Amino acid sequence: MITLHGFGPMFGLPEASPYVTKTEVQLKLLGLPYRKERGRPDASPKGQLPYIDDDGARIADSHFIREHLERKHGKDLDAGLDARQRAEAWAVERMLENHFAAISGRMRWLIPENFAKGPAHFVDGAPEELRPKLREELLARVRESYRAVGVTRHSDEEIVELGARSLDALSTILGDKPCLFGERPAGVDATAFAMLAGVLTPFFDSPLRTRAEGSANLVAYTARMMRAFYPDHPWEAPR
Repeated sequence: MITLHGFGPMFGLPEASPYVTKTEVQLKLLGLPYRKERGRPDASPKGQLPYIDDDGARIADSHFIREHLERKHGKDLDAGLDARQRAEAWAVERMLENHFAAISGRMRWLIPENFAKGPAHFVDGAPEELRPKLREELLARVRESYRAVGVTRHSDEEIVELGARSLDALSTILGDKPCLFGERPAGVDATAFAMLAGVLTPFFDSPLRTRAEGSANLVAYTARMMRAFYPDHPWEAPR
């Protein structure tokens, strides 16, 4: 049995982390039975979530989890895509994970109101007297990581415009199709859905969410994917 280690439901989402969401949706697309447990990054082989335990094999990072599962079970999440579509799917995934994720994460962590009602609660399990210092340290580490990848070296307006450009690109690729490359979801749809849901959740207010709500096809796509993969999770699409 596969055990998926994640953060669990939070922030109006069935799973707090878009990377864990990606892996969970891909497990469902592959039709593989699994159970899910709350995990700790320090218990992961790479110090991050998600990771899986697959009959004793511990695999971390959503990309390498996918590779492991496809190889072990002889399945291909991109079956039906031609060579060009596979290349485009990889480019979209890198755009979302290596660029857009930091921009959307910045909206969650570095807008004070969002941090206070969201990630600040990650330390709630610590003794009350230690929480303020732990929150400061956590926020400092996240702020430095976003500076290291270059995102917070820009102005707030520039950051939003960079994120909006990725949203526009994704909207153009999706067009009026049910999924990014046709009628059925491919591996990259798990990534796109996870990132979009994280931006569109009404729990967090941000200028990037406002821009995302302006793309009707992305809003509808996110709602379709939510119904398909998390039918019991309440989700109200922006009007």
